[in-house]
Amino acid sequence: MRLIDYFDRGADLFPDRHCLHDGTRGWTYRDVRAQSHRVANGLLAAGLARGSKAAVYSPNHAAAYACLLGIVRAGVTWAPVNARNALEENLYILNNTDVEVLFYHSSFEASLSRIREACPRIRAFICLDLSSFDGWLAQQEETAPDLPDDPHGVAFLASSGGTTGRPKGVQITNHNIETMNSIFWACMPVTSPPVHLMVAPMTHAAGVCSFPLLPYGGTNIFMGTADPGAILAAIEKHEVTHIYMPPTLIYMLLAHPDVARYDYSSLKHLVYASAPMSVDKLEEAIRVFGPVLTQTYGQAEACMICTFFSPADHVAALASNKRHRLASCGRASPLMRLEVMDDEGRILPRGERGEIVLRGGLVMLGYYNNEAATREASTYGWHHTGDIGVIDEDGFVYIVDRKKDMIITGGFNVFPSEVEQVLWSHPAVQDCAVIGVPDDKWGEAVKAVVELKPGAAVAAEELIRLAKDKLGGVKAPKSIDFIASLPRSPVGKVLKKTLRESYWVGRDRKI
Repeated sequence: MRLIDYFDRGADLFPDRHCLHDGTRGWTYRDVRAQSHRVANGLLAAGLARGSKAAVYSPNHAAAYACLLGIVRAGVTWAPVNARNALEENLYILNNTDVEVLFYHSSFEASLSRIREACPRIRAFICLDLSSFDGWLAQQEETAPDLPDDPHGVAFLASSGGTTGRPKGVQITNHNIETMNSIFWACMPVTSPPVHLMVAPMTHAAGVCSFPLLPYGGTNIFMGTADPGAILAAIEKHEVTHIYMPPTLIYMLLAHPDVARYDYSSLKHLVYASAPMSVDKLEEAIRVFGPVLTQTYGQAEACMICTFFSPADHVAALASNKRHRLASCGRASPLMRLEVMDDEGRILPRGERGEIVLRGGLVMLGYYNNEAATREASTYGWHHTGDIGVIDEDGFVYIVDRKKDMIITGGFNVFPSEVEQVLWSHPAVQDCAVIGVPDDKWGEAVKAVVELKPGAAVAAEELIRLAKDKLGGVKAPKSIDFIASLPRSPVGKVLKKTLRESYWVGRDRKI
């Protein structure tokens, strides 16, 4: 099936149910289907065809999602552009993915001249939230052609995170989406029309989470900003059943003074992913929100659910005195194979650390116009994630760290996530990042950069002592810097590369 087919099933079964909602106004499946047909016809009239690329440059917005549906209905490839990125990064993405038509939100009107100058392939700019958009829609035919099935066609051209270099275009096919949806339904069965709160950008995991809910008449509630108090209130007001958030945002919710004020009983799945989560804060989140915490592991190159850690798994870990299991990301999901491999391509036995590698229907078609990167990522016939992990005897997967984030100090390997777990356990710490910094004696020294909870205070010596007690002197930070707010990517990942840069200026180290 094509991506648009899942939406059309929802529209057939639930035509009068709200598909999109901005918190005050809703649009039914019937309304959105009509709009998506006109968007598709507008693109076809502009000369776009299967394989052409179109993008939507907008914060989370109902009309932006309708444009996404229109793009895929036309058989055109959607190129996600995160509105929270810096403009220059988005200019690179627009050029790298060969975008020809850009739907944009009026808040980016001031950037149009720069986009036109830097992206000469774009030949049509369409504002999606002003009256001119209604006029453009009215000019299009009501019914778009029903295109043939296209399992290996590229539905969307995502961009890799870019945290270690320029983003690469990731080709996600209709088959990849079908596999992802199938795994979602197997792991998180939908028994009644769901309500999905879209807090994180629709261009990333939050958007992917919405796709398997569409055939069941899912309502997507859009939030323009990730305000913790507004999120907590919206869960109760709209009786939200599904929500995706990165761990850093969950930490902010837990630290909010109104967190105990609202009713969260409607929640079925609070999905967290994109980065490791503090075990202590995870346990707190279960107490606050109920047994609904759900973890998945994936990446742009392998959509979302390569592993699955269910609410029941979380509860069982606590009930069976296996609290350490909360540090895992669950077990390999149905339809996927996950192993740990050494640098020579050997699959390692359970309990040994190595790079996490994948096979299965979630793995991308390849990088767009980048055969060398595709070959490198698929060495030995497996997709290489760049994550170091270990699988225990029960099949639970633990992500130790990113391969490039490992610290080598005095000849010993230190994985930052292990140190971060200890620091996160301190009640004053909201978030932290552990990095290697230059040291004349040890080569690298372990440093922690810490973001405290509002109004909290703690001495660096106390945190260092905590880490020494738990991990020993080699792994404990040699120094700690406090920072008002850690640098984060537009999807909430802490940017360790950015943190390291200031410490390694003029030094011979690959940042």
